[in-house]
Amino acid sequence: MVFGPWTPRGPADDTHERRFLQRARRRVPALDTLLTLRRSEEKWVSSLNSEHARSCTIYFRSALLWPMKLLVPTLSIFMLSIFAYAQETPTSTPASTPPPRVYPVALPNYDEETATRLQIFLDNNDFGPGKIDGRMGEFFRKALISYKHANAMPKTGAVDQWMLDQVPVTYTTYTIGEEDLKQVGDVPGGRAEQAKLKWLPYTSLLEFVAERFHSAEAYIQKLNPGKDWEHLQPGETLKVPNVLPFEVQKFIEGKVPENQAFASRKIFVDTQEHLLEVFDHDQLVCVFPITPGSKTLPAPVGTWKILGANVWPWFRYDEGMLNYGVRTENYYNLPPGPNNLVGILWMGLNKPGIGIHGTNNPETIGRAASHGCIRLANWDAARVKDLVSAGNTVIIF
Repeated sequence: MVFGPWTPRGPADDTHERRFLQRARRRVPALDTLLTLRRSEEKWVSSLNSEHARSCTIYFRSALLWPMKLLVPTLSIFMLSIFAYAQETPTSTPASTPPPRVYPVALPNYDEETATRLQIFLDNNDFGPGKIDGRMGEFFRKALISYKHANAMPKTGAVDQWMLDQVPVTYTTYTIGEEDLKQVGDVPGGRAEQAKLKWLPYTSLLEFVAERFHSAEAYIQKLNPGKDWEHLQPGETLKVPNVLPFEVQKFIEGKVPENQAFASRKIFVDTQEHLLEVFDHDQLVCVFPITPGSKTLPAPVGTWKILGANVWPWFRYDEGMLNYGVRTENYYNLPPGPNNLVGILWMGLNKPGIGIHGTNNPETIGRAASHGCIRLANWDAARVKDLVSAGNTVIIF
C-alpha cells in the first residue's frame, strides 16, 4: 500500500475523497490514524498566515513523517500477514469436508405416545433423539432428518407409518431385581472422598432405571405415578419405554480393541448443532447429541485422530486442566462407574486432555458446558465405541 503526496482539493474532490476513504476505512481500520494526523495538519496550517505556514509546514510534515514511515510498513506487514494466513490455512478436501446441515424443518404435532414411539425407533437405529421424554424437541428433529438423509428419504418432518410399525409396543415393564441394588450406592460430593472409593455407582434406582431405558428421570416418574422412589424394592414393576436397554452390568473395564473393518470411518463433531456424526465413506452411519466444550474451553476445531478407547475409565480430576487447559500436580484419580465424570467411556484424541466420553449426568447433554471435550450420554457413548475404531479421523468444526 503506497501513500502519495497530499495536495489540497476542492469541494467536489472532497466528496469523492470522503467516499473513497469510507470504503478504505472499512478495509484497513488503521487509516483512521493517518486521517487524524492529516486533519490536524490542515487545521494547524490554515490558522497560520501563508508566509509562516510555508516554513512551518515543512517542520510539521517532517514531524509527521516518522510515524507515517512506521505506519506504512506496519500496514504492509498487516496486509501481507492476512495474505499469508489465507495461504497457510488448509483448504477443505473431500476427505475432511463437513457434511451439510439438513435440520431446519417443521414437525407435525404428535401426541406423547406417538412421539415416544418415534424416539424409540430413532434410538434403536443409532440416530439418537436425546433422552426419551415423549416430546418433539431439538434433537428429536435432528435425529429424524438425519435418519431420512442417511436413507435417501425426503427430508421433511412427515413420518411414514412403517416407522411407527417398527415399534408396535411403545411401553414395556421392568422389574427391579436384587442384582440392581448392587448398582446403587452413596457417592460423596467431594473429589477427595470420591478418590478413596473403588466404584462410583448410581445414587438411586430411579437414576439406574432412567439410564437403562435412555429416558429422562421425570418421564419415568410420569409413567409410574404414585411410586415411592426413595424406597423402591426388588420385585417392584415399572412402566418404561420399549427401547433397547443400556445394560450397564454387561460392560467390563478395559481397552476397546481396534476394528479394522471401520478403519476408513470418519467422525464429524458439529459444535454448532451439538451433534456427533459417523460416516463410512459417504454413508451416514449414526448421529448422537453431544456437549462440545464450553465458551472458556471450546472443543478444539481441527482434524484429529482417535488414539484409543477404554470402558469404565479412571479419571484424572485436575482443575488446572479442566478450567485452564494446564496440567498440574494437584489432582485426584477418580474410580470408574456411572457417576464418574466421564461415565462409561474415554476415547482419547491426539490432542492432550481432549477426548470423546460419557457423562454422569445425561440430562445436561447438548445444553450444559464441558471442559473442551465431546460428551455423550452413557447409552450413546456405549454404542459409539462399537461404531468407530482407534485411528479414525475426528473432524471438529
